[in-house]
Amino acid sequence: MPVIAIVNRKGGSGKSTLATHLAASFANRGVAVMLGDVDRQQSTQGWLRMRGAEALPNSAPIVGWAVDPKRVLRPPAGVSLVVLDTPGGLHGFDLARVAAFADVILMPVCNSAFDRESAAECHAELMALPRVASGRCKVAAIGMRLDARTRSAETLALWARAIKLPFLAALREAQVYVRGVERGVTLFDLPADKVAADLAQWQPLLEWLEPALAAVHKPAIRGNPTVLRSAPMALEGRSAPMALDSRAAPLPRLRAQAWVEPRRRSTAERLAGWLGWLTTPKVRRPSAS
Repeated sequence: MPVIAIVNRKGGSGKSTLATHLAASFANRGVAVMLGDVDRQQSTQGWLRMRGAEALPNSAPIVGWAVDPKRVLRPPAGVSLVVLDTPGGLHGFDLARVAAFADVILMPVCNSAFDRESAAECHAELMALPRVASGRCKVAAIGMRLDARTRSAETLALWARAIKLPFLAALREAQVYVRGVERGVTLFDLPADKVAADLAQWQPLLEWLEPALAAVHKPAIRGNPTVLRSAPMALEGRSAPMALDSRAAPLPRLRAQAWVEPRRRSTAERLAGWLGWLTTPKVRRPSAS
């Protein structure tokens, strides 16, 4: 299943707002979405509880996944997309593990010198990782809480261009976001004619995500081994879902071996293991004096 990770080291950048709106956008199109919350504040899980009290007939249910250090749950069967809200201050090994599991990393950035500097450092660290540098994990920035009366969107676009970071959308600061959080709804749950201007700001981001997520992690067909054929995929470094060729003769059965090759863990299993490690309190060894 595709995984979108929302990453920013600085608090208050709008990570939860971006995560919940993305999840609702796909849910309203009938996609089975899981909203994962690694942040200890569990903001998105509280939002999901409020959303459950709303009557949203056009939205598919969003599955919540609160990561508990003592009990890590595997994503339920049938989930087609994971949106992961990560904690602030992510760096080093933890940041590398995010890139290892995510297909897309979105960085919400506010227009201040502190936000831009923090995001630039995070982007530089991500680009040093082979999976990001090769394009197998896409990284892009989103302008958040921008004052429409200023040139903040232009400032962020120029900044992103200077560090070669794709800048997808500029979202203005508006009370509709604040009121939606209090009810557990998003712009995508409201009548389109009432929030048309704000929805238009999301369109470049959603259009950019479509080809990036269209053909990742397709389930492989199981059965007797046969000659398989594959087709090119939209994402670099991904193999296509394999289709059975009914004209090919079955391969001969192999003799039983004295050893059994270990089963490869699925993306969901590896993601669950990483989330458990990330949220488990680390014991620091006393330094020698």
